[in-house]
Amino acid sequence: MPELPEVETVRRGLQPALEGRVIRKATAFRPDLRFPLPMNFADDITGKRVISVDRRAKYLLIRLDGGLVMLSHLGMSGRYRIYNDDVPELEPHDHLELVTDKGVVIRYNDPRRFGILDLFPEDQLTTHKLLASLGPEPLSNAFDGKTLAENLGDKRSAIKVAILDQRVVSGVGNIYASEALYRAGISPKRTARTVKGGRADKLAAAIRDVLNDAINAGGSSLRDHRQTSGELGYFQHSFKVYGRGGEICSNEGCGQTIRHFVQGGRSTFYCAKCQR
Repeated sequence: MPELPEVETVRRGLQPALEGRVIRKATAFRPDLRFPLPMNFADDITGKRVISVDRRAKYLLIRLDGGLVMLSHLGMSGRYRIYNDDVPELEPHDHLELVTDKGVVIRYNDPRRFGILDLFPEDQLTTHKLLASLGPEPLSNAFDGKTLAENLGDKRSAIKVAILDQRVVSGVGNIYASEALYRAGISPKRTARTVKGGRADKLAAAIRDVLNDAINAGGSSLRDHRQTSGELGYFQHSFKVYGRGGEICSNEGCGQTIRHFVQGGRSTFYCAKCQR
């Protein structure tokens, strides 16, 4: 599932194509994805000017004039493509098409149909059922070691499991949790409530750094992620532990093998020597 860097990469691709433009025509090619689309969804966004293209955690938030917000979650396989010219024929899993007043065509494609499209008044942003309980944005000034430690509180779960809880910190998924813990030198098995003080500071900084590095690389393309240009992301080539079970740790002088085990139903990768 796309994590924060992949969604941010998509946001940055959509921003210049949509912001300030009028959606001349919107077409929904099916009535539902993971959930039913709002009634009259395409009609209600047709003719609206895009005020901004924002992101909250793993959700795209496209603000429209008239006080509306179009929410989009990419699910497991969703992706947006932008066509400035030479627009191809529709593909089998194209479910939404937006045509701007400049003639730019933007299509949302989702083979597994696990994505989400919603439309709601902007004054419901803080109460929307998908957004209300989200924790701090890890790239914002509201997130630091102190905030992380407070949100972890007295949790007795493993720290890897805890930081996947979107109420603790939003947008972090399985890949970047493993990578951030490696950078911070913290074992994914460590009890969450012991991550305080300096450990929390290191982990908060590592989360921020690994997310920024991934965004700069266009995200990670393991299966479905594509940028809006159709290009792959490249951060998967920079993984230090994720997907590297059985390989030698890249820390100079370590010599230990990266371990892999299942934790909370998700694959976890770590170095038992470098992470404590």
